[in-house]
Amino acid sequence: MKDSELQIDRSCHVLYSKPCKKEILAKIALHYPEAEWETVWEKVQRQYAVFLSDWRTDLGGKKNFHNGVGGTYDCIAIMCFYDVCRDVTTFREIEEMEEKLILPTFRKLKFVDCNKPFWRKLMYKAFVRAKSGCDKWHDYEMSVAPYETDKPIYYEFTECPAAEFAKRFGFTDIMPALCNVDYASMELLHARLVRTTTCANGCKCDYTICGDQDLYLKEHPEYRDENGYRRNK
Repeated sequence: MKDSELQIDRSCHVLYSKPCKKEILAKIALHYPEAEWETVWEKVQRQYAVFLSDWRTDLGGKKNFHNGVGGTYDCIAIMCFYDVCRDVTTFREIEEMEEKLILPTFRKLKFVDCNKPFWRKLMYKAFVRAKSGCDKWHDYEMSVAPYETDKPIYYEFTECPAAEFAKRFGFTDIMPALCNVDYASMELLHARLVRTTTCANGCKCDYTICGDQDLYLKEHPEYRDENGYRRNK
């Protein structure tokens, strides 16, 4: 099925990104014989349309920066892939798909060093700008703590559409694969994320961000919990 034929309300929803489609098709090709590729992909497409027909319509469409590559709608598409192909795919494959969508942008910022005050302050300002976007759309409800010199940056989400979608349609088991990319993205900026919970497995998604040489990290070692989440003590 052509993407243009997919029956979704494009006045409020957006199509999965081209990079996301590429990743899904690659995984389908990995697990199914060529004669079945088109059929499996169409099942994913149709499931995407079915879910969106019963999903919130206030996420801002193309105007919302959260709906770009790797964002809310790509997460939904990956969950649709998982729904259709869960018998053949793996947790790590889902994690890799999200990494390939999100991390290229951060690799372009490899000159950023969160250990240095200039970059840490600039990162804080970026998070404040992101909050203004969240306040506009009320999709991700975000709060940012005041900036303090020589202390980690802290912000949190108390609402997350991707987590909300996963809870509603039964995909919380793969949310760790989508959330863990936050750790990998910070590592590319000479930073580290310290997190204890997410919106999918708790009441908030907390982000404490410091440089990768910060002594704060020794107090909060990272581990993977029984569900696959990267977390900190």
